[in-house]
Amino acid sequence: MYLRHFGLRETPFSLTPDTSFFFACSSYQEALNTLLVAARNGEGFIKITGEVGNGKTLLCRKFLATLNQGRHSTTLIGTQDQASIAATAPSFITAYIPNPYLDPNSLLLALAEEFRVPLEKVTDQHMLLKGLTLTLLDCARNGQRALVCLDEAQAMPLESLEVLRLLTNLETEKRKLLQVVLFGQPELNERLRQHSIRQLRQRISFQYDLRGLHKHELERYLRHRLAVAGFAGETLFTAGAVGKLHRITGGTPRLVNIVAHKALMLAFSDGRQQVSVRHIRDAAADTPEVRRDWLPWALTGAAVIVTLGIAWAVIAWMGPQ
Repeated sequence: MYLRHFGLRETPFSLTPDTSFFFACSSYQEALNTLLVAARNGEGFIKITGEVGNGKTLLCRKFLATLNQGRHSTTLIGTQDQASIAATAPSFITAYIPNPYLDPNSLLLALAEEFRVPLEKVTDQHMLLKGLTLTLLDCARNGQRALVCLDEAQAMPLESLEVLRLLTNLETEKRKLLQVVLFGQPELNERLRQHSIRQLRQRISFQYDLRGLHKHELERYLRHRLAVAGFAGETLFTAGAVGKLHRITGGTPRLVNIVAHKALMLAFSDGRQQVSVRHIRDAAADTPEVRRDWLPWALTGAAVIVTLGIAWAVIAWMGPQ
């Protein structure tokens, strides 16, 4: 492996959503601020959408890790009195469901397990709802707020989405007993346009569309991850390599990580201390998801070369005559 060669403690471009590698680019920071403000305001439904590979799961984990931490430290940016906001932030109990492709009863069971609701071995849906309601009421009496994050929400059956809406009907005179954050691909928006769940759609008060890394953010992203992984130098990627990397990935973090990891392996195998444009190009050639971004250009270049070759052959053939 290339870790010792580059002076790294761990792999800098792993696909695991490790919050220690969280990079607060403009889109991520705006999304995180939106989540924190909405949650602390007690909003019932919050929605975060983003294309595949844009880091929704990492954002979700960072949000959950920051939610209660914010009571002791400042998190939001661009506010007048961050210290007072952090000091008065409510306390949350949270649940995380990574795979919400569940029927209504299974979803209620998953929520009950996450919120540690005491249940009998055999429990029907009525008893599940009753147990959840009592637990959420206890949380409210103790000054806590209950919040659940559902990842890959575009896969949720419509019936399960409706159960979530019914759960958010539970409220005290002051606020909802349960807040719901939906993380999903753009297909989630299509599902929410279904007429049968229009009541849920109307309850989404905060939403954000997560984007990839801008071109000017990519170099800082690479430096950040390398530094977290233990790299003590300036950078391992040339300026040309960074530009090429953004062109072929569009700034999608997952694709950036895949190609950057392979490029480091190629640089290591060459005995180089920096990743060049060639390493990025060769790494991209082995990554099907990014090939379509540069393949048309490559084919055009190849076509030009072939055309010039034919023209040169014709000229050479006609010349002596």
